Amino acid sequence: MKTKSAMITIAGRPNVGKSTLTNYLVGEKIAIVSNKPQTTRNRICGIVTRGNTQFVFVDTPGYHRARTRLGDYMVNVAQESIADVDLTVLVVEPIASIGPQEEGLMEKIKGSHCPAVLAINKIDTVEKDALLEVIALYSQAADFDAIIPICAKTGDGVDELLKTCEKYAVESPFLFPQDMTTDQPERQVMAEIIREKLLWCLEKEIPHGTAVEITKFSERDSGVIDIDATIYCEKASHKGIIIGKQGAMLKKISSLARADCEKFMGTKVYLTTWVKVKENWRDSDFLVRNFGYSE
Repeated sequence: MKTKSAMITIAGRPNVGKSTLTNYLVGEKIAIVSNKPQTTRNRICGIVTRGNTQFVFVDTPGYHRARTRLGDYMVNVAQESIADVDLTVLVVEPIASIGPQEEGLMEKIKGSHCPAVLAINKIDTVEKDALLEVIALYSQAADFDAIIPICAKTGDGVDELLKTCEKYAVESPFLFPQDMTTDQPERQVMAEIIREKLLWCLEKEIPHGTAVEITKFSERDSGVIDIDATIYCEKASHKGIIIGKQGAMLKKISSLARADCEKFMGTKVYLTTWVKVKENWRDSDFLVRNFGYSE
């Protein structure tokens, strides 16, 4: 049987639903999601194998104006992911106005000479007339091969998007084993799950100043997995908030994270967490690299 594969970048501004779309396509959570912008920091591959075709969806950090070294890294990842792929899917919200982030990404796509499809997400939030206005606006703004309205949360329109993506698959061996759903090491997935719970449980800017390092990941003979994780934050006052009164907040974060870790690993997980302060780590090249955000 001849096999085909397609490398597809999912791009867009922060918080448009790129990771929700990636998770829906893959059929399990491989990318963390929250209602806060700039949740995704690394390039994450979601692998979908359907019959003789393998799709590798590259979920990228949201394209934004960087204010820290970490921000610079995230924007570089978003830009570089548009080059050397078979297709870029630009995800936008159903708003009849094109922002500077979308303009910047469309310019980047045009410069890469990469075919592009527009996915208008969150169609459950607008009326049909408003959606038609958005379609007309983007049709005039750029030369998209297709414009597909979707709802990544419910899956509405996602099958049509996948069928469209199949047109860009090229004859080649599969790039990953058929049963693989992500290229992320298990340690990285565990760290990201913990960071997601920080985003869910903490308010304002605190979670954006956190990083998670897995210092122990070992499996017992019984199949139980022991994980030790260190949460780094930028200020002593933030450490107190993360830990909470009598450790209540850290316990809540750890409990939610452990449940998702067990779901992903398919076995019982013992998770131990600590909190440490690393002041202004987001502006340190060394620490940004140390926490796994390297080109």
